Amino acid sequence: MNLLSRLKSEAAYLKGFLRTLRRTTPIAKTPNRTIRDLAEDLAHTYADRVALISERETFTYRDWNGRANMYSGWARSIGLKKGEVVALMMPNRPEYLSIWLGIAKAGGVTALINTNLFSQSLAHCINVVNARAVIIASELLQQFETAKPFLSADVKIFAHGETPDYPRIDQSVSGFSRENQPVSERVPLTINDKCVYIYTSGTTGLPKAANINHYRLQLAMHGYSAVTGATSADRMYDCLPLYHTVGGITAPGSVLTVGGSCVIRDKFSAREFWSDVVRYDCTMFCYIGELCRYLNNTPPGNYDTAHRIRLCYGNGLRPDVWIPFRDRFKLPHILEFYAATEGNVTLFNFDSKPGSVGRVPKWVEKKIVAKIVKFDVEKEDVVRDSQGFCIECAPNEIGEIIGEITNDPEKPVGRFEGYAEAGATSKKIATNVFKTGDSWFRSGDLMRKDELGYYYFIDRIGDTFRWKGENVATNEVSETLTGFGGFLETNVYGVPVGDLEGRAGMAALVMEDPSKLNLPAFRAYLAQHLPDYARPVFLRFQHHLDITGTFKQKKMDLVKEGFNPDVVEDALYFNDVASGRFVRIDTPLYQKICAGDVRL
Repeated sequence: MNLLSRLKSEAAYLKGFLRTLRRTTPIAKTPNRTIRDLAEDLAHTYADRVALISERETFTYRDWNGRANMYSGWARSIGLKKGEVVALMMPNRPEYLSIWLGIAKAGGVTALINTNLFSQSLAHCINVVNARAVIIASELLQQFETAKPFLSADVKIFAHGETPDYPRIDQSVSGFSRENQPVSERVPLTINDKCVYIYTSGTTGLPKAANINHYRLQLAMHGYSAVTGATSADRMYDCLPLYHTVGGITAPGSVLTVGGSCVIRDKFSAREFWSDVVRYDCTMFCYIGELCRYLNNTPPGNYDTAHRIRLCYGNGLRPDVWIPFRDRFKLPHILEFYAATEGNVTLFNFDSKPGSVGRVPKWVEKKIVAKIVKFDVEKEDVVRDSQGFCIECAPNEIGEIIGEITNDPEKPVGRFEGYAEAGATSKKIATNVFKTGDSWFRSGDLMRKDELGYYYFIDRIGDTFRWKGENVATNEVSETLTGFGGFLETNVYGVPVGDLEGRAGMAALVMEDPSKLNLPAFRAYLAQHLPDYARPVFLRFQHHLDITGTFKQKKMDLVKEGFNPDVVEDALYFNDVASGRFVRIDTPLYQKICAGDVRL
């Protein structure tokens, strides 16, 4: 990085950091100002300005707050007490934001349920928060019925939409006032009271319900408004799930807090993405996971560069996608960030350096206390020295990123609010890390940091595996595979092989036409670009990859199915060292590999 680039980077970070600090520091200093107060002030200030837009309904600021007041009245009418939980399962629409806001005004907590869940997974999410009531959109009732036998409590069920089976909340709320409740009658609330539960994605097990209190909620809304430099002239395009932090909190919150508008689409469509952006005259959009890759994989269209987008932000934009995505759609500013719903480590890439998830310059390290510590992949635990303390990684050394847990208004991201389950909370906290008595949040993510303070995501702990005595980062291997060309999606993971130590690399691949893949050329490419231990031993060709509702790839089922042709219907191949080629796996070959009769 030359001097001019370095100065530009420092200026971008200084401007972004100071703007964010100005917006977020007052939250902790006004502990009685909650989302209830914020929404009512916004409704007063912006009144009939358009706040939320969709094909289904459009709300002004006055509508958004007024609809919330109706749901608040409903919550009080059923006797919902402060801290009690209502589970909400509804597709994307502006009404969604009024529902949880109204319940929060009454002192309740809304559990934002993934609309893709069913059966025991869905029941788990309702049970783990001890929900007193459930609001289900009528189009999801059949899905909800699969969970009813597994519910542990006698929860009250309310339908939003037409049904003969349950009380209709959309009809009953019409009898409640749209006016703000008199201050003298309100349930006392502070920023430390719970507001919503947002669930982790569940890529490595059952989802955990993260506690998002009024402090954390406002921190996300104001923080991302400041980070993106949002103004009242901005329109955010939001096609991410409203049950997720980015789609449901930061995207609408970033513009609502300054009088802008948020366009809410019911679900992501790669084919209609850019036409929507142009039709609604949007200036920003948010992304997560593999969304940008899906857009890159679409054929060229008339709307690709006809937009007014000034900035897009999100996380999970992989380095191999970044530059092609930026250049094809002529995006002036990509603001990648790193954060977790429940975590206290937040990084921002203010200067759009491709591949980096954020930067912490030296002059800001005391405000954002994040460290990368040595990590043992085999034991899946941090490494401690002879005194029992963790060891900070050197520049460009890979380790786990952790954040110091603090409750300091001058360090607004330092708090950790935990989960609904106390046991889940304790597992994420490391103590006596650098000194006796300190506490740090364990992110579960492997990263490296270069000499200039840029952070680079490597892999999720559990995704990285050991093979031939070496650590293999699935994310990096996947990016290398896509460099060969022709792959729409790749998913790399490790699978056990007989009694061998470690896990062998396997790649699930999606192509438009697998018959066009030149396997000898692909094998030569792998040999040229990856060390022996990191090259996939097995290939699996799929029509599509399973993903979560937030576009994160699922791996657990793939690992479980492995490379057994009697279990997997997809075409399977083995990187045969003896013949120097990829060969199709059949049952006899599978048995030989597992028995150790074939060299790996």
